[in-house]
Amino acid sequence: MWLQIAGGIGLFLLGMTLLTDGLKALAGAALRSVLMRFVRGPVSGTVWGALLTAMVQSSTATTLTTIGFVSAGLLTFAQSVGVIFGANLGTTSTGWLVSILGFKVSLGTAALPLIFVGAMLHLLASGKWGHLGLALAGFALIFIGIDVLQLGMKGLAEQVTPDDLPRGGVLAALALVGIGAIMTIVMQSSSAAMATTLAALHSNTIALDQAGAMVIGQNIGTTLTALIAGLGGTASARRTGVAHVAFNVATGAIALLILPLMLRFADAVIEVGQDDDAVALAAFHTTFNIMGVMIFLPLAGPFSRAIERLIPDRGPAMTRYLDPSVIKVGAVAVEAARRATIDIALGGIQYTRNVVMGSSRKADPAIIAAVDQTRAFIARVGAEAGATPDVNRLLSVVHALDHIERLVEAAGNAPSRAALADPVLQPAHGQVAEAIDLAVDRLGSADGDAAPRLQELSLSVALMRKDTRMHTLASIAKGRIDAEHGQRIIETMLWLDRVAYHIWRTVLHIEQPLSADAARVAEPDHAAPPVTHDSPTDLIDPPARSP
Repeated sequence: MWLQIAGGIGLFLLGMTLLTDGLKALAGAALRSVLMRFVRGPVSGTVWGALLTAMVQSSTATTLTTIGFVSAGLLTFAQSVGVIFGANLGTTSTGWLVSILGFKVSLGTAALPLIFVGAMLHLLASGKWGHLGLALAGFALIFIGIDVLQLGMKGLAEQVTPDDLPRGGVLAALALVGIGAIMTIVMQSSSAAMATTLAALHSNTIALDQAGAMVIGQNIGTTLTALIAGLGGTASARRTGVAHVAFNVATGAIALLILPLMLRFADAVIEVGQDDDAVALAAFHTTFNIMGVMIFLPLAGPFSRAIERLIPDRGPAMTRYLDPSVIKVGAVAVEAARRATIDIALGGIQYTRNVVMGSSRKADPAIIAAVDQTRAFIARVGAEAGATPDVNRLLSVVHALDHIERLVEAAGNAPSRAALADPVLQPAHGQVAEAIDLAVDRLGSADGDAAPRLQELSLSVALMRKDTRMHTLASIAKGRIDAEHGQRIIETMLWLDRVAYHIWRTVLHIEQPLSADAARVAEPDHAAPPVTHDSPTDLIDPPARSP
C-alpha cells in the first residue's frame, strides 16, 4: 500500500518533470518572447501568466522565469505581479487534467504505447521532435502514476477514514493547511501534492472539506521555491518572491474563511450529482484562485508599492540588474549586462555633462567600479554562453564599456573652465552639448535611433577640430595669438572631439549590437585623439578617423 502510494507519487513527479522539460524546450523561446513582448501591465501579465503556466504545466517554471526577467530588467516589478497572479490561476489546470482524465478515464494501459512512442522520438529524433517525445512520455507517465496512486489509496482507505484526520474547527483546518503546505515542500511540486490529494479524496480516504483545506496549504507551499530564488537575486527579484508569498497567503486566508461556502459553490457549479468530489475539488481550486485574482488585480498598483516600500533598493543603482542567478540563461544574462551598461553610460555621460557645462568636476568612483563589476559579470556569462549568438551581443556590450571608461577618463582630464569658454570653441562646444543631451534623452529608449545623429555630430566636431587647428597654427605663425594660447585651443578642441567620439561609439554599441566581424570593422583603426600633448610634435594632426 505505502509502496504503491510512494511509487505512484514518484511516477507522477517523473511524468510532470518530463512533461514540463519537454514543453519548456518546445516553448521556452515563446515563453521568454511572450513575457518580454506582450506583458505591459498587471492585466496582460495575468492573462499571459495563466496561459503560459497552463501550457508548460508548471507555475514554478513561469515564476522562476519571471524572477529572472525582473532581475535582468526585462520586466518591471509591477509587470511581474500580474504574471504571478496568472501563474497561480494557470496551475489549476493540473487539477482538471487529473480529476477528469485521470479518474474518469483510465489511461494507465493506453499510456504504455505512448511512452514507447515518446521514448523513440526522444532517442531517435532531435530538435522539436525529440522534445515532443519527452513531453509525450511524461504525459503518459502521469496517468500511470495516477493509476498506481489510486491503487495505493484504495488500500489506505480500508485503514484510514476522514474521521481519523483533523476535522471541524479552526485548529483542524489550520492543521490541514499545514499538511498541504508540507506536502508541496517535500514533493517540490504543487501538482503532485494536488494529485495525491485528489486520489485520497477519490478513494474516500479524506473528505471534501479536508481536501479543500489541504489544497489551500499546497497553494501556499508552492511559493517556497520562488521565495528562495528571489532571496538570492536583486531587490526586484526579492520583491517578486515576496509578492508571490503575500498573494498566495492572502488568497489562502480568504479561501479558508469562506471554505464551506466556496465548496458548496464549486459543488453547484459543477452540478456534481454523482458524488464526483474530485471534480468539485478541482473547481474549488480554480474558484478561489480566480477570487484572489479578482480581489488583487484592481489593487495591483498599491500592492506593488507596498512591497517596494517593504523591500527598498539598497545596492548600487548602476549594477542592480547583475543578478548571478541569471548567468546560465544566456539571452537574459546578456540583456542584464546591456541594461547595466545603459545605466553606467548614463552616469558617465551625466558626469561629462557637468564637466562640459562647468558646473562640477567631481568624479563618481562608482562609475568605474560599476564598469569593472559588469566586466566580471560578462566574463562569467561568456564562459557559460560558449560559441552562441549571445557572445556577439556581449561583444557590443564590452565595446560600449570600453568607450564609457575612456569617456570618464577624458572627463577626469578636462581642460580648464576658461579654456572651454574660449569663443573660438563655442560652435564645437555647442555640438558636444547637443550630443550629450541627445544621448541622455534617448539612451535605452525603445526607439534606439540616436546613433546616426551622434555620428553626424562626432564627425562635425572632428572637421571643426581640423579647421580650428589649421587656423590656430596660422594665427600663431602670424603673431595674432601667442603659442601657449594657441596650443590650449588645439588641446581643448582635441578633448571635445574625443568626448563626442566616445559618446557616439557608446550609444552605437548599445543601440545596434553587431556580429563579431561587423564589430571589428565598425571600430575605427585609430582611436579618438589624445587628451594632452607633451611636445610640439604632438600638434601634428592625427590620422583621419573612419566613421
